[in-house]
Amino acid sequence: MTTGKRDIEAAIEVFVHGFSTDKSRTFPYEASRVGPLWLMRDAERKNARDYRGEEWIVHDVAAEEADAIVRQHARPGFAVSVVIANDGPDEPTRTAYKALGYRLLRTEGFFVQSLRQIPDPPAIVSIERVRTAERAAQLGKVIRRRPLPDDQLGDNAPFRQYVALDGDAIVGRVRSIDAVGATWCSAMFVEPSHRRRGIGQALMAKMLHDDKAHGSRCSMLLATRAGALLYPRMGYERIGTLLIFAPKNRTSL
Repeated sequence: MTTGKRDIEAAIEVFVHGFSTDKSRTFPYEASRVGPLWLMRDAERKNARDYRGEEWIVHDVAAEEADAIVRQHARPGFAVSVVIANDGPDEPTRTAYKALGYRLLRTEGFFVQSLRQIPDPPAIVSIERVRTAERAAQLGKVIRRRPLPDDQLGDNAPFRQYVALDGDAIVGRVRSIDAVGATWCSAMFVEPSHRRRGIGQALMAKMLHDDKAHGSRCSMLLATRAGALLYPRMGYERIGTLLIFAPKNRTSL
């Protein structure tokens, strides 16, 4: 799939707003522009030691220019994520950032589902959206996080959380986050004991149909190598690659 600059930029905007909304569940995580770059970081905190890592998103900007902007404005503990379209080579980017003192942490695929066609795989377990405090509390125990509050369980919430149930046990989960007219897919997971049974596909199908019903123009996500095998089965197309770099010397700012 060949993707134009405008399409990549629109996809990046969905990514930064969706990702930031997701991380804001524990503390506000904000997306903003700094020159030609996107920045995602914690809102101001009283204690600087509490800041989580921040991420700078780069597309079609020379490594030297991006590095100069980042080092002028970044807090300690940052990563630089460079988005490269499918038809673009990544070796020059790797070489340029290595020369500037960065190391490559990982690469992830950038995928989009246009929602024009959504597969309907059979579901061998029950798939439901989390709408009750009881189910939210159960999920909170599974993922060891604070349960979703009541005001995040209704139709006006900025995201929709889904679970796969084997009996009453949660064996899979995924979340869809509203972002600038589209949706961002986050935290897809199936328990190892229940994989290779189509549960992930059933979760995705439920989520995508709801995305479309809520007026989303498309669904976007990042995928590891393992995830990259699942998502095309659900109608996602790869539009690019995210190369995630961090400075080799954390005290170099």
